[in-house]
Amino acid sequence: MKKILLIATGGTIACKQTSAGLAPQLSSEQLLSYVPQRAENVDSMELFRMDSSNIQPEEWRVMAEAVVDSVDKYDGIVITHGTDTMAYTSSMLSFMLRGIDKPIVLTGAQYPIGAPDSDGLRNLGDALEAARLLPGGVYICFGGSVIRGCRAVKTRTMSLNAFESINCPNVGRFEDGIFIPMAGMDEKQAGKLDFFTNIESRVALIKLIPGALPATIVGLASCGVRGVVVEAFGLGGVHSIRRDHAESLHKLIEQNIPVILTSQCLYEASNPDVYQVSAPLRAAGVISARDMTTEAAVTKLMWALGKLGESFSMENVRKLMQQNICGEIK
Repeated sequence: MKKILLIATGGTIACKQTSAGLAPQLSSEQLLSYVPQRAENVDSMELFRMDSSNIQPEEWRVMAEAVVDSVDKYDGIVITHGTDTMAYTSSMLSFMLRGIDKPIVLTGAQYPIGAPDSDGLRNLGDALEAARLLPGGVYICFGGSVIRGCRAVKTRTMSLNAFESINCPNVGRFEDGIFIPMAGMDEKQAGKLDFFTNIESRVALIKLIPGALPATIVGLASCGVRGVVVEAFGLGGVHSIRRDHAESLHKLIEQNIPVILTSQCLYEASNPDVYQVSAPLRAAGVISARDMTTEAAVTKLMWALGKLGESFSMENVRKLMQQNICGEIK
């Protein structure tokens, strides 16, 4: 049987009730004890006992380093993680571990694994099995769905099918513990591991609302931001009368702060080339995120800015952001 490593980072799956509320308490060994029938030939490691609301770039680096330090000894790795930022983590690991030839499977739960009828039992068991079966890459296994890590979004706060694959078919699904591959499994990562953790975390995400003040956007430059992702309306529209956001975004770009334009709509691609109202955005030099998720756009920009380093230029950022790195963009 293939050898698997479980890396625990906390999250709801590891929670127990405390006087202040639910908090991660269970060790990696204790998590495995709940699924003994699926835990054969599985080693465990504990990195953190953290609520995923506290998972940040520093923790991403630790996770990526733990994977690289261990991956040669195992056939696959499962990472237990809280659900709230799991999609950000899975997206970032997809870039940090580009080209990895072993499956890295993130999972968690909406309810603590020790709670009655917890989804943690199924999710952990399925993830361990997925780590034995999937090709190399980063994935989320949750609620029976197996999703490419850079395409996952948490769409529900409490339901057991909390994650969806956006603009990409699921890699597969589990039914009664049996894995059923789907169309998304056909795409495999190519090449050797390109391990990179020197990301630029000073990236901001702005969601436009009707009446949003341009000064809010322009002011990001004085906060030390090095890149901005903007969730615009529909295909990529922004205000152009009274409050001119094309002008405010242009002011950021003039200060060598790249602006990535995505949509507030979950499904289908952003495209600022369709409507007249978006023409000033094209002229200003914004970069379309096309069909990337917001999570992928944010983490890819962090990765791209770090990757470019001294070779930074707006054109190089554009080329890298619009290159398919790990299946995040069509």
